[in-house]
Amino acid sequence: MPIEIKMPALSPTMEEGTLAKWLVKAGDTVKSGDLMAEIETDKATMEFEAVDEGVIAEIVVPEGTDNVKVGQVIAILAAEGEDASAAKTAPKVEAPKAAAAPAPSPAPAAPAATPAPTPAPTGSGNRVKASPLARRVAAEKGVDLASVAGSGPNGRIVRADVEGAKPGAAAPVAASAPTEAAAAPAPAKPAAIPDIPHEATKLSNVRKTIARRLTESKQQVPHIYLTVDIRLDALLKLRADLNKSLEPRGVKLSVNDLLIKALAASLIQVPKCNVMFTPDQLISFQRADISVAVSTPSGLITPIITHADTKGVAAISTEMKDLATRARDNKLKPEEYQGGTASISNMGMFGIKQFEAVINPPQGMIMAIGAGEKRPYVIDNALGVATVMSATGSFDHRAIDGADGAELMQAFKALIEAPLGMLA
Repeated sequence: MPIEIKMPALSPTMEEGTLAKWLVKAGDTVKSGDLMAEIETDKATMEFEAVDEGVIAEIVVPEGTDNVKVGQVIAILAAEGEDASAAKTAPKVEAPKAAAAPAPSPAPAAPAATPAPTPAPTGSGNRVKASPLARRVAAEKGVDLASVAGSGPNGRIVRADVEGAKPGAAAPVAASAPTEAAAAPAPAKPAAIPDIPHEATKLSNVRKTIARRLTESKQQVPHIYLTVDIRLDALLKLRADLNKSLEPRGVKLSVNDLLIKALAASLIQVPKCNVMFTPDQLISFQRADISVAVSTPSGLITPIITHADTKGVAAISTEMKDLATRARDNKLKPEEYQGGTASISNMGMFGIKQFEAVINPPQGMIMAIGAGEKRPYVIDNALGVATVMSATGSFDHRAIDGADGAELMQAFKALIEAPLGMLA
């Protein structure tokens, strides 16, 4: 009996995704554990493994298809010993579309008929290609799908198209359908793009999510920024000594590994900053899980070092290298990048002296690390030269008062300038 391979839920909140790439084709034999496809969610691109054994009889959903609902049939697998050609079936997700296709035949009667309100909803509902989620959002916003230009495959209307549309009454739209139909293609030409040779790249789900979350953060979270200059000489000396002793174990600490540990220890020292704001509660965490910003080809992702306050720096270093490598290869599990109590973003390797990072909701703060550089510095009441970096904490002012944020920055600075304290 043919086995239906369905769109998996790769995270607890996933409702739909993009079938980015098929790693198998019709006729291929697969067994449990074989990689079948790459699926792009709103968080990351993840690989989908086969559960059953057999031969791929049919690819139902082609690669590159957006808004594939969880549970939708994406391929047909012929079980072991079954004829693959006999196992082929008509794509179940397309069957309703084929049945609905003849429905527009009454459409010519719609303009001519006097009682326009009756045929208009029926005709437009069958004629317009739209994802189920787009239809639901359109109903909630009062948007007539007939007036929306689709950006999905074959002009299909997706959620983003509806969210950008203005609400309007259905009846007036139906009455002026010919006029709006002619005007519909206009939004497809981006007037804001100058007439200069360029290349347009489709936004990935990850990039869309980054844009949405960071926009919401800047609009909804009142940020307060606190900056301190920190002398790094003691930390750099400790790192050199530790790396020498860890060399037989093949572990090499980075400055960032020590900064992760310092931030975690600071959050435990100043628990008022290890918090999350909700509309009716302030959540205070008992441990420090540090989200670390990692740049990947598909966008920024923040793998998490859990229990960073109790882990040794060697363990943090080893775990961070593994997480960063798998993040760039799109192989992180959802629980490895969802959560965290605070974040750290280091741009010192690019020579950035100072910057202000955007808080990663629902966390209460993020630490932005600049480059360490030789600067004039007062040492023992005398002007000298030291390796100094600037660190800027961004705090959610709804949850963290300025004085508490300042206390955290002070603790962070003290641990880095006297780093043996964070190893104790």
